[in-house]
Amino acid sequence: MSKGKGRMGRAAPSGASLRKQVEEMQAKLVEAQQALESQSIAGTAGGGAVTIVMTGHQKVKSVTIDPEVVDPEDVEMLQDLILVAVNDAVDKSHELASKSMSGVTGGLNIPGLF
Repeated sequence: MSKGKGRMGRAAPSGASLRKQVEEMQAKLVEAQQALESQSIAGTAGGGAVTIVMTGHQKVKSVTIDPEVVDPEDVEMLQDLILVAVNDAVDKSHELASKSMSGVTGGLNIPGLF
């Protein structure tokens, strides 16, 4: 292998070129994270009896509860529905963030990013 060539026979990027690539990726990551803040997903439970809407940053925007599932004699069921809806929304939000960020990172798994 000749000097300055990577494993695939291509020239290794220069320090300035690599720095520029990293800066471009950082700018794209910032844009993607800002976009996540404006995107919303909904998690549901009980066939839509409870709906939690949250942003791509896992901030809850709204909670909707169908009045028919509010039974003062069975508060545990309502609590369970809310728990399931929140977890569903969080899972969907993570999925949204992962898809958004993987487009920027080219599929690289960068710890702590999502």
